[in-house]
Amino acid sequence: MDYVTNTFGNLLQQTAFLNLTAGNLIMIGVACVFLWLAIKKGFEPLLLVPIAFGMLLVNIYPDIMIAPEDASNGTGGLLYYFFKLDEWSILPSLIFMGVGAMTDFGPLIANPKSFLLGAAAQFGIYTAYFIAIFMGFNDRAAAAISIIGGADGPTSIFLAGKLGQSGLMGPIAVAAYSYMALVPIIQPPIMKLFTTKKEREIKMEQLRPVSKLEKILFPIIVTVVVCLILPSTAPLVGMLMLGNLFKESGVVGYLAETASNAMMYTVVILLGTSVGATTSAEAFLNADTLKIVLLGLIAFAVGTAAGVLFGKLMCVATGGKVNPLIGSAGVSAVPMAARVSQKVGSEADPTNFLLMHAMGPNVAGVIGTAVAAGTFMAIFGVK
Repeated sequence: MDYVTNTFGNLLQQTAFLNLTAGNLIMIGVACVFLWLAIKKGFEPLLLVPIAFGMLLVNIYPDIMIAPEDASNGTGGLLYYFFKLDEWSILPSLIFMGVGAMTDFGPLIANPKSFLLGAAAQFGIYTAYFIAIFMGFNDRAAAAISIIGGADGPTSIFLAGKLGQSGLMGPIAVAAYSYMALVPIIQPPIMKLFTTKKEREIKMEQLRPVSKLEKILFPIIVTVVVCLILPSTAPLVGMLMLGNLFKESGVVGYLAETASNAMMYTVVILLGTSVGATTSAEAFLNADTLKIVLLGLIAFAVGTAAGVLFGKLMCVATGGKVNPLIGSAGVSAVPMAARVSQKVGSEADPTNFLLMHAMGPNVAGVIGTAVAAGTFMAIFGVK
């Protein structure tokens, strides 16, 4: 009888029930909400499903993220090794390669002024940086947090790792990806607040055709120029442009297909689950996390507003030829932000087609966010 009692006692001790805290239950609830948003509402499911599931796993079985030195058998948890690829900047850089292979830079090439809209939308990053310092974060932590304003998860993870802010990487990445998923909810009210119905109805002229030669030269020229000025951006900008060169060269179809599909989806799984697994109750449920979420929202909102306001300025300068709505796409979040510009524009006039015009600032925003990250790295002397 004692044997049976001891056996069942040991089994009970090995279950997660006895080790769950109130914080774990809260985080399991948050994970379920994220899964509901992804599956039921369709908010960036490719990102939210793996993130939410990683969050679920780590709050049921914390040892899935245990470091080798803390494990009794000297072997780290599965998601610990996934997360090391984030810290080493491998997965964010590979994501950029996949994005490059999937993205058409033609609208940006056809309308180079889009670079200005992409740059204006980065204003939210620098605004959040100074607010974060005011709220008590050190300068490196403030920089890592502020990059959320680019609505670019890989860049947020990349910069946090480079600046030695691994402890904040989980909240930063979750906030960045959450705001990427919530672009269709957050941006439209801001866009409508700063524009009139007449401005939203503006129809833009069709973009000029872009030659194959221009599309081939663009990633090469951008890599040379940006990486000469900010060499630390090479892992992001270089991989983004390499992926795009695969696509546009027309001679490495298998590489372009692999980068934009098989590799991209594999990396999303690894990155998403490992990021979600950094959100244990102990690491996530604290005042700093709430500050990070708030700062991310401020950065994102200010970036959206700055892009729209600069779009209004360009509208005036061109005599009403630029629809200010496309400026909101400069926050990156490819291609979701461009689709939101199209949606808000079509609500004002169903015959309005802004998607291709918005893609210019959208891809410029990707480059702009990487440049902002490189600027912070240069300021702090990080390579």
